[in-house]
Amino acid sequence: MKSLIATLIILGVTNTGNAQSEIPESIQVPAGNLVVLKTFATGYQVYQCQLKGDNYVWQLKAPDAKLFNDMGQEIGSHYQGPTWEYKDGSRVMGKLLSKYDSSAGKAIPWLLVAGENHGGQGVLADVSYINRLKTKAGLMPASGCDSNHIGSERSVAYTAEYYFYSGEVQ
Repeated sequence: MKSLIATLIILGVTNTGNAQSEIPESIQVPAGNLVVLKTFATGYQVYQCQLKGDNYVWQLKAPDAKLFNDMGQEIGSHYQGPTWEYKDGSRVMGKLLSKYDSSAGKAIPWLLVAGENHGGQGVLADVSYINRLKTKAGLMPASGCDSNHIGSERSVAYTAEYYFYSGEVQ
């Protein structure tokens, strides 16, 4: 895996240009982690109507998105967990560390996620952190969650960029 990451670095995959300098401090990855993969996601944030205390609320159930490379080729998926899976069979499940609202409530927040559970061999097998950036849409529905809709789901379209990092590079 380390040789694959080193090869990606040599090929320039870690060059993310200005995007990295635009990441707010509250969601920046710790020093020593390098980008091993950048993807573009398009899909849905799936919300479910639930009763919380005395209030009916839309609660995020799971993402349901496809991941694409710079050339528009599908290279993976993003689903419940949250989990990201690459075309080579490697996957990483994440744990939310922090959020940043970059759009004043017009899109889902940017995130810093810790990579915790890994599977398979490949690009995502050693991912330590994930950033979700440049989000568009995906906010929970504003209405339609009441006693008549408990358990119902709504899928809300969104797009984002995901950056995957590893601290394993030597």
